[in-house]
Order: sequence, then C-alpha cells, then structure tokens
Amino acid sequence: MRVSALSDQELIRLYIRGEEICFEELLNRHKDRLFTYLVLLLKDRKLAEDLFQETLVRVIQTLKSGRYLEEGRFRPWMLKIAHNLVIDHFRSLKKMRMQYATEEYDAFDVIGSEDLNREEEFVKERIHQELRILINMLPEDQKEVLLMRIYAKMPFKEIAWVTEVSINTSLGRMRYALISLRALMEKHNVKLAA
Repeated sequence: MRVSALSDQELIRLYIRGEEICFEELLNRHKDRLFTYLVLLLKDRKLAEDLFQETLVRVIQTLKSGRYLEEGRFRPWMLKIAHNLVIDHFRSLKKMRMQYATEEYDAFDVIGSEDLNREEEFVKERIHQELRILINMLPEDQKEVLLMRIYAKMPFKEIAWVTEVSINTSLGRMRYALISLRALMEKHNVKLAA
C-alpha cells in the first residue's frame, strides 16, 4: 500500500484501525504548516516546539478515542487545536493573550497608553468592554482575521496562509470586519473618543 497516495480521510481511517504508518504520513504532510503557525502566534521557537508536541498528543488522543468528526477538514481541525493550546498557554501566564475577546480579556490592551488619570482609565476600560462585546458579534471569518491582525500582529500574507484563503480574501474580510464593527458601534452608540 502506498500511503502517500491516500487522502487525509483514508489515512485517518487506517490509523484508527491500527496502521501507525498512516499517522506518520499525516504528520509529514502537515507538520511544517502546524509548526510555522505556532511560531507565528507565539514568536518563540522553543515554546512552539512544546505546543507542537502537545497538539500532536491531543490529535492522537482524539483520533484513537473515535471523537474526530471533521470529515475532510483535518488540517484546519489540527490548527484549531494548536490555536486553543496557545490561548490556554497565555491565559495561564496571565499575559497578553491571543484569543477571542472575553469578559476578562481585552483585545485592546495591546494598545499602549500614556499615564492616564483614573477617569481616563475608567473611560478607556468602558470603551474596551463595549468593543469586546461588539467584536464577538462579528461573523466568525471576519472576527478571526481581525483578531489575528490585532493580537498576533500578523501580516495579511500570513493570515491568508493560516486561514487557507487568498490575500485578497483576508483583506476583504478585514475590511468587512471594520465596516461591520463601525456599523455596530453606531447602532449601539459606542464612541471611541470623547
């Protein structure tokens, strides 16, 4: 059997049945993209190596347990596992996290601020809370590009590569995300500056 000629789905089916060489082929096909993705997000090669290994452990556990349901979408599924591990890592460190906005995390904490007085800090925090809510209202594809651009400071070429779309598509998603965000700000009467 020539495993290199098999699809990802066929390799997964055979791997689950005990053909270990099939996972080696899956790994050979996708390891470079997975590792590059982690390095881009983490900006730390050693940490990327650690999370690369953890991602593989999670992938194997999920496949072996029969819980893999992403028919035909193995690579995006594997990258999503890696992305979630990156988020968990930054949460555990209580540092700036590359994740979707939540109640306790503010996407706009990455924006530097000079010595603000208490009133300015309160206003800034209030605006950021409102923006977090509005960002979560964006369609998933727009939110993903916006967050990669803001959190990871990724260039559009890398965003396109990670999301497996053209550069023009990633630029378009960013444009629509900003248009949608502006519309949501108007609708909900959110103003950035006083």
